[in-house]
Amino acid sequence: MTNRTSAPEIIDAVNMQLQLPPYEHFTLDNGVPVYTIDAGAQEVILIEWVFYAGNWYEEKNIVAATTNFMLKNGTRQKKAFAINEHFDFYGAYLNRSCYNETATISLHCLSKHLPELLPVVAELMTECIFPEEELAIYKQNQKQRLEVNLKKCDFIANRLIDEYVYGFHHPYGKYTSTLDYDNLQRGELDVFYRKFYTAGKCLVFVAGKLPVDIQQQLNTNFGHLPFQPKNLPAVNFDTNPAEIKKYNIVNDENGVQGAIRIARPFPNRHHPDFSKAQVLNNIFGGFFGSRLMSNIREDKGYTYGIHSYMQNHIHTSAWMISTEAGRDVCAATIEEVYKEMAILRNEPVEAEELDLVRNYMIGSLLGDLDGPFQIIARWKNYILNGLTEEYFYNSIKTVQTITAEEIQALAQHYLEPDSFYEVVVV
Repeated sequence: MTNRTSAPEIIDAVNMQLQLPPYEHFTLDNGVPVYTIDAGAQEVILIEWVFYAGNWYEEKNIVAATTNFMLKNGTRQKKAFAINEHFDFYGAYLNRSCYNETATISLHCLSKHLPELLPVVAELMTECIFPEEELAIYKQNQKQRLEVNLKKCDFIANRLIDEYVYGFHHPYGKYTSTLDYDNLQRGELDVFYRKFYTAGKCLVFVAGKLPVDIQQQLNTNFGHLPFQPKNLPAVNFDTNPAEIKKYNIVNDENGVQGAIRIARPFPNRHHPDFSKAQVLNNIFGGFFGSRLMSNIREDKGYTYGIHSYMQNHIHTSAWMISTEAGRDVCAATIEEVYKEMAILRNEPVEAEELDLVRNYMIGSLLGDLDGPFQIIARWKNYILNGLTEEYFYNSIKTVQTITAEEIQALAQHYLEPDSFYEVVVV
């Protein structure tokens, strides 16, 4: 029996021996790989189908995102209303998302309802017809949403900083105009769908309390589909960053707030500095107790929040600082950002601050492994980025052992103001 009169032992998070639960793996009859985590106490399950169908592979802007969105909007057998009614009847949630390289279909439901739900998901992958009336509604809604967003300074800043860092014609840097929606044709969606969904490259990730026949159910419904696991075109893009580094954009003459984005190109997760830079980033602006927050939010009161982070792209990345501040203090905010960079370049981090960040990072990682859905999400990220469990344990070791001298050297290399693009939109 637990002794409630004595406090439990406090364990330093840095000393915790974290383990990444391994996944189970099998392959469907058509060669599609399936990764599973069987855990949890509730009879719920998440299945995510990942297709290499992001905007990296489109030949015309917004085709990938529109195709992905329209997957629920009608098949040869069912209209959009019937599809949504079917999933609602079983208390299931079916979502789809489009990213740069990949696009997903995800299903959350009770495990016992899989026999009724999986056939309809398979239907979405092979029999979508993209009805003209549904496409017209989508285009009109998206144009209205875009017109509203274009009045927001943070929306404009997000678009422009990516363009300046990667180039407008790079998948990471291009953005949408209303003209793109006007020029979009149903036939373009159908061609993209046939190539990158019906006959595309697919990976499946499953987590939750799995039924004993999960492999059979998936194989029955998806193992005969004409997916081509190796059918992926070799598409490469060169970044074409802007020559000018600093931009001030007036989007609203009467606006009282400005959106600030400061970013520089940065290597992807395979670079040896990536894990070390994550520690530096947390000290700099990666969590609520960071230097940027302490200075610009707590001390100066210029903003409600300021954050820095590495973008989660597969091919290349960027180190980004993001905030909104009063129009009259935007310049002062940027000045303080560069002051904090200079301090990190010139002064080693004190042991107490470094220990705080170590504990924060290990504690956050512990929370990220709390439950089967979180575990499979981490594995999905590793698999899509071509990483193994070794990356997980090496990252922990880096957090535990990195020195103040190494952090200062990283700051001297990466936190040079001349390497950063700067956008202010008011």
